[in-house]
Amino acid sequence: MHFRLRDLRGSHWVVWAGLFLLSFLFQLLGWVEWLRFDRALLDDGQVLLLFSSQLVHLNWSHWALNMAGMAMIALLFGRYGSALYWLWVVAVSALAVGVGLWWLNPELRWYVGLSGALHGLMLAGILREMRINRVAGGVLLLLIVLKLAWEQFSGAMPGSESLIEGRVVVDSHLYGAVGGVTAYGLWCVVVGKRGFRG
Repeated sequence: MHFRLRDLRGSHWVVWAGLFLLSFLFQLLGWVEWLRFDRALLDDGQVLLLFSSQLVHLNWSHWALNMAGMAMIALLFGRYGSALYWLWVVAVSALAVGVGLWWLNPELRWYVGLSGALHGLMLAGILREMRINRVAGGVLLLLIVLKLAWEQFSGAMPGSESLIEGRVVVDSHLYGAVGGVTAYGLWCVVVGKRGFRG
């Protein structure tokens, strides 16, 4: 696993830039309450909130933390796929988070943030890394699995809630991770024969 200046080239940057700009704009305009996951509104059929909720954040600290995570994923793994690949992973991961929270967490009234989908993007990147460097990819895979397990049994990672000044919904990370693995697997089945980069 390594990063080179030439890795900054490629269509995949359109996806990362789009996520950055949309989330920045929504935060700047103060549209958090309009776009967040709201169970009452979702029950009334406003299904787009399943996706839009992941582009708004509790505050600027929350936004900055998620953007830093996204930048790390883009720099480490972005070159492994086209814009279409990453857009697919974002869509499936975000859907997994939204539907997972709505279906499996009935006590949750509202939710915001990209961190769940970022876990899906991270895993989709790690699985592609493993096709090039099994050792580095395997270590990263083990670390993220251990993180997810910690969160399920012990709650949010120490210090994370103070950083965003709010509660971390750790189940969103698990759902996003499942979405990322699913997106990667389906991509391999459907278009894998067309080449590694997709």
